[in-house]
Amino acid sequence: MSPDPTRRSEKARQAIISAAFEICAERGFIATTIEAIATRAGVGKTTIYRWWPSKAAILLEGVDMHRNASAGYPDTGDIRADLVTQTTNVMRLFETEFGEIWRGLIAAAQTEEVAAEGVRRILRGSIDQCVDRLAKARDAGQIRPDLDLELAVELIYGPIYHTWLLRTRPVPPAFMQSVLAALMPALEPVGDSTT
Repeated sequence: MSPDPTRRSEKARQAIISAAFEICAERGFIATTIEAIATRAGVGKTTIYRWWPSKAAILLEGVDMHRNASAGYPDTGDIRADLVTQTTNVMRLFETEFGEIWRGLIAAAQTEEVAAEGVRRILRGSIDQCVDRLAKARDAGQIRPDLDLELAVELIYGPIYHTWLLRTRPVPPAFMQSVLAALMPALEPVGDSTT
């Protein structure tokens, strides 16, 4: 069987994603171009367009890879501790070049359908992971049985996105510990004495 010439070269793929991330972090989403990505990655524009329809699609693939490696959901059996760990990891990730790229993609999602679809897809995956972890906590008696788990996700992550996207105030390292300390009594079963 002869090699498929349209199959992605993993080395070129990684070079393109890395180049897109570097340029977007340096210049911002709007100033990132396919031409600049191709030059830095050492590939032709046609190679990029064969694999991705736009710069947003390249960056979204990179965001997926980084997020999956850095922002998974632990399961130690203690939902509060696991949420503190996961949300703190998300906030740390947002302080890296990933955050600048994600911010650019969220902005682009307001007017570009490829970016909008990708942002929704990535967020849906994150929401589903959190709902799954909350469901396990509910089944273990740590979360109220009547709780709307998707609403809980919005309550948990809303403060992160509000402070990070709008830059409303400096965010201390223990920010999510404080948020979750205020929020968890509303999520836990009535009469739960968890501290």
